[in-house]
Amino acid sequence: MCAASSGFSSTIYFPGIPDITLDLNAPPIATTLTAALFILFMGIAPVFWAAFSDYYRIRRFLFILSMAIFGLASLGAALVSNIWGLVVLRCVQALGASCGQSVGAGVIADCYPIERRGAAFGKYFFGVFFGPLIGPILGGFLIMSDLNWRATFWFCMSFAFAVVLLITFTYPETYRENAKWDAALPMTTVDEKQQTTTAKDNLDSNSESTRFSQDKKDEQDNISTHSQLSHTVADSSNISSSPNNHKIIIEHKKKKMINPIKPFLYLRHPHVLLASLVTAVAFGSMFAVETIIPNLLENNYGFVPWQTGLSYLGAGVGNLCGAFVNTFLSDRLLLHARNKRGGRALVEDRIGVNLWPCGLILMPFGLLLFGWGIGTGMSYWTGIIGFGIQNFGMNQIMTALSAYLVDSAPGIGASFTAAANLVRMVMACALTLAANPMVEKIGSGWTCVFLAALTYVAMGLLVILKIYGGRMRRWSGYEQKNERT
Repeated sequence: MCAASSGFSSTIYFPGIPDITLDLNAPPIATTLTAALFILFMGIAPVFWAAFSDYYRIRRFLFILSMAIFGLASLGAALVSNIWGLVVLRCVQALGASCGQSVGAGVIADCYPIERRGAAFGKYFFGVFFGPLIGPILGGFLIMSDLNWRATFWFCMSFAFAVVLLITFTYPETYRENAKWDAALPMTTVDEKQQTTTAKDNLDSNSESTRFSQDKKDEQDNISTHSQLSHTVADSSNISSSPNNHKIIIEHKKKKMINPIKPFLYLRHPHVLLASLVTAVAFGSMFAVETIIPNLLENNYGFVPWQTGLSYLGAGVGNLCGAFVNTFLSDRLLLHARNKRGGRALVEDRIGVNLWPCGLILMPFGLLLFGWGIGTGMSYWTGIIGFGIQNFGMNQIMTALSAYLVDSAPGIGASFTAAANLVRMVMACALTLAANPMVEKIGSGWTCVFLAALTYVAMGLLVILKIYGGRMRRWSGYEQKNERT
């Protein structure tokens, strides 16, 4: 629910944009900024939420704080009487709504092993992606009330404080202390030659919590516990018979200063940057189409706000189907690829065969069907169905690559997700600002040709990631030990 708040609040007021422009006597660029800057802040703010989450080792309190900020900003937006005040409040609203996207991915990593994360991410991202699509539907009906467009922000405020109550009374802290639960057993402190075969096996089985480069160790310092446990084993044959054979040595480490911009720096790793760019194109194309729908349907078919809102149902159905297919396939394909390799894990197995038809066929076809269907005067159903097809493919690509980023960096998945979210939202912001002017200049058909071409570029990057992802992670210091041959 926290993650979905960002999506529906970004679009819930879309059907009322003409009324906002009229009531607040706003220039068109100002009303556009209420959407574009919201998306931009949605990309920047999660980086800071993720840094705080990883540094202070908390999830629950940040959810409560962020939703309270979101609710108060929504209250201000419902009462505002100036368009520039609304622009500022939308930025604050984005600050509050953004926590669920990055920290939420960390919760998935806390609660699920790799073999079950695909299904968990499928369910989680259904809320993330369904939010922008259900928003205009809610907004279309809310605007019919006496409160007009202000009713959409009253709804956001009510939703925010309902979520705060739910989290306060029902939601546990989920942050997982990897150093505590995944401590390698046993590790000798006497001499490396005395290490038993059992110890080596246990080290391999817990390789997700081990760092294989100094760079990785430095990054883990921010999320490790205050004390590090190491076990001394005198003789493997006496482990079960003598409890005194285990000596626990506690080494206190000085905690490093928090670095809120550190997640930005993760984009220097090629595998993180490539995965981020692919998801950015997929999500940005969806948001661009979402932005031009109200004007296209009103100008071409005379839709009123509630009809415009209902037109997003096609995309919602596509998202629902994409989430269902991904939940069913993602983990199965990963385990199938691992079994073919004799049980050896490889993070790139998360980039399954289902992604290729989604990116190379379904997403471009959906975009072209939407753009040319509406642009040439065909039935509005062509646009609705086309947008649904595009969302079906987008959902699977976004979900799989988000799970890939979390799998590739055990313990700092929230920070990797925040870095990817920054790229995604900057792309969505740019395409949102450009979409309507492009439609006015070259028409909806050629605008969607441009978006389809971007999709093919992104799929080219995905091919590179699939083939060379292991080398990129090795170069960056994120190779897992059980992947070494």
